[in-house]
Amino acid sequence: MEFHHISVLLKECIENLNIKPDGIYVDGTMGGGGHSLAICQKLTTGKLIAIDQDLQAHEAAKQTLKQHLQKITFVHDNFVNIKSILQQLGIDKVDGILLDIGVSSYQLDESERGFSYQNNAALDMRMDNTSDFSAYDVINTYSEEQLYQLIWKYGEERWAKRIAKFIVEQRKQKPIQTTFELVECIKKAIPKGARKDGPHPAKRTFQAIRIEVNKELEVLEKAIMSSVELLNVQGRLCIITFHSLEDRIVKNAFRLQQNPCTCPKEFPICICNKKPIAKVITTKPILPSEEELEQNYRSRSAKLRVLEKI
Repeated sequence: MEFHHISVLLKECIENLNIKPDGIYVDGTMGGGGHSLAICQKLTTGKLIAIDQDLQAHEAAKQTLKQHLQKITFVHDNFVNIKSILQQLGIDKVDGILLDIGVSSYQLDESERGFSYQNNAALDMRMDNTSDFSAYDVINTYSEEQLYQLIWKYGEERWAKRIAKFIVEQRKQKPIQTTFELVECIKKAIPKGARKDGPHPAKRTFQAIRIEVNKELEVLEKAIMSSVELLNVQGRLCIITFHSLEDRIVKNAFRLQQNPCTCPKEFPICICNKKPIAKVITTKPILPSEEELEQNYRSRSAKLRVLEKI
């Protein structure tokens, strides 16, 4: 299957990265290479570090980027390790970092990866398919309480408690092995009346399990701190998120970089002496245009936030 992925907020990302032709940039979530290609087209003597934990993404991106291979260093890793990746490459600072925090269209559409509740496949959901830990392990080994907590916290699913209970009851008969087996279990757990409106009944639970399998939120918080540290002055960090939990983490982390003071509010002056490290460029997130929404419905929940090192 062709690695098909439409790059979300592409024009807005490139504008906000303020790309210098001789700069060094990092695409921490390369995917099919759409954002990477747009960055490379702006570079002359500059370099791009293209990181992705999905080996299939690397194969596809090398085709997309074949005209620019001399500018690119490809790295099979998770962007949370950006600091050690750059150290190994002998790079101290970079001029811009882009993170697109989401599942690619390809990963969703390739049914055997087990990301989608629309296709039947083995319970997988690994972004890095060399990892040993998958959705099967979450569904079949986590306690009822653990399942409830993660479905509630990461999926913001109001029926989390019932879903966790039904999963544990069902797996007593035999392990839950496929996406459709899990979907059926979720449908049984959610009362019929509550399934009439809104998104697919399995959407939030699948999101929660995917986040857990790939440790997405933990990774994001750590990666933001490392990324800001690695930027040159006036270097920019652009992050695209796709749901409220991610966006909240980015917003709060950015705010902390701009205002790191930990003094109690009642103190008339700051005595902690923590100075701003960066400034927030986007007080409100940048959203897809009407035109983009028409072309790519999967961009509808995308938000771009931008931070600049000072």
